[in-house]
Amino acid sequence: MNIINDLVSFLKGITVYALVGPSGTGKSFRAKLLAQKYSIDAIIDDGLLIQDDKIIAGHSAKREKTFLGAVRVAVFDNKQHRDETAKAIGQYKLRKILILGTSEKMTTKIAMRLQLPTPSKTIHIEDIATQDEIDTAIRSRQIEGKHVIPVPSLEIKRNYPQIFYNSIKVHLHKTKKSKQDNNTKVFEKSVVRPEFSKKGRISISEAALTQMTMHCVSEFDAAIKIKKLVIKTDKQGYRFIITIDVPFGTQLAGKIHNLQQYIINNIERYTGILIEEVSIIIDKITK
Repeated sequence: MNIINDLVSFLKGITVYALVGPSGTGKSFRAKLLAQKYSIDAIIDDGLLIQDDKIIAGHSAKREKTFLGAVRVAVFDNKQHRDETAKAIGQYKLRKILILGTSEKMTTKIAMRLQLPTPSKTIHIEDIATQDEIDTAIRSRQIEGKHVIPVPSLEIKRNYPQIFYNSIKVHLHKTKKSKQDNNTKVFEKSVVRPEFSKKGRISISEAALTQMTMHCVSEFDAAIKIKKLVIKTDKQGYRFIITIDVPFGTQLAGKIHNLQQYIINNIERYTGILIEEVSIIIDKITK
């Protein structure tokens, strides 16, 4: 498979890199610095093709009104969207491209849909950010609904003024040169608040959420039984407290964590709401 990918890369003259990490961990914040490190021409992030601080093709997933709609834009689900972006890649003669995604599977899917070689190098967010930096980014996403687009504020104000929130500047200290040289380069990034993350925008009945949660648990493992489900709401999103019975022999630590993520991922994906926490209480281990 690597040989085939190398051949495709050679024939197209394009090398693809991937930056992978869960949503809200700071990938867009660090994309520009990573692109400079590897001399990458363009960045593909949440449906946009970005070169030299300008949006040259695509449209932003951040303008979508639902989480599911944003996901579809981010993976170029629409044919017109991906054809327009693939055409721009050829027109601008891009040779190195960085694709951002929440998983290697996602970045590979984006590359395939844009007629690009699969990524030859994958960088994980943990490789370039500390755990404290990742945790800070996650809190900003969950509590304030803030997202970053790696282009200057002027570009976002021109294209997406309705979601623009603020701008931030990142100072990159380059390697030492003579004293006369300026060893610091400044990158500007834009902070936005997408429609789908605005507080109080989406509300779903407790009965519907209960049914969805029961379906998720049954689909994950039919042997796990829900005994009680409490759903709490606040200004940011929803909190679930689930009491369950599990069969004897279950590897509890890993399985319960996977169940939490399965519930969060599936309900957020299909509803667009924010689930802040899923607490699972094991009441009984059954035979």
